[in-house]
Amino acid sequence: MSITTVSVVIAAASVVAASTFYSFQIRNQTRVRRTDFVMRLYSTWDSLEFQEAFHEIYWAEYDDYDSLLGTLGGRRHVASYVAYFYDEVGALLRRGLIDYDLVDDLLGNSTRQLWEKVGPSSRRHGCDPTTPGSTSTSSTSTTR
Repeated sequence: MSITTVSVVIAAASVVAASTFYSFQIRNQTRVRRTDFVMRLYSTWDSLEFQEAFHEIYWAEYDDYDSLLGTLGGRRHVASYVAYFYDEVGALLRRGLIDYDLVDDLLGNSTRQLWEKVGPSSRRHGCDPTTPGSTSTSSTSTTR
């Protein structure tokens, strides 16, 4: 075998090894980004501000949005904060930008609890998460 042939074989093997390494790095980077994104969502969910807002809504007695606002003393931002958070998580899940199982492990129980509480009044006011184009952009339920 000549030196030229050996050189070509080594160059080809190097290209194959580099492309394989690069594809593994890209795959790992995508996983790391998604995990980081979910952990940033979790840090919002785990904040004292969010937990206070969540529990204020969860323990309130109301039949519709207007009575919820009455219970919250007109503080619409409390309801919006919680609703927008779950709506954003639902939109990200629907588009496959975050991992369902990881979100379900971190937020699943609270999501189900809140949806069981607000779901009936939301449906009465035209918010159907299963219907595209309803007043919600995503499903706040974590059921598949």
